[in-house]
Amino acid sequence: QVQLVESGGGWVQPGGSLRLSCAASISMSSIHLMRWYRQAPGKQRELVASLTNSGNTNYRDSVKGRFTISRDNAKNTMYLQMNSLKPEDTAVYYCNALSWWGQGTQVTVSS
Repeated sequence: QVQLVESGGGWVQPGGSLRLSCAASISMSSIHLMRWYRQAPGKQRELVASLTNSGNTNYRDSVKGRFTISRDNAKNTMYLQMNSLKPEDTAVYYCNALSWWGQGTQVTVSS
């Protein structure tokens, strides 16, 4: 059973920053593709960013230039650095690898 555990969420004012972490219970070097998703209240879950083991990244248009996905295979941890946060970034953020999901971490952006 693979476990993914997110952390780092919280409340921040617009323009602020947060860094999310996703710790895996297995060696991440064996996982080619990892992703961050988010789900806002009343909306479908959407892909935010993805990262391959070779370093290829993809971002949804609304977060490009503000969010950075990264991974540290030695620590079995993936990150999402979120800068210049906006109220529309408010959501529960989930990390994903293959069919495994974390429990989510709440991010709230408001003044």
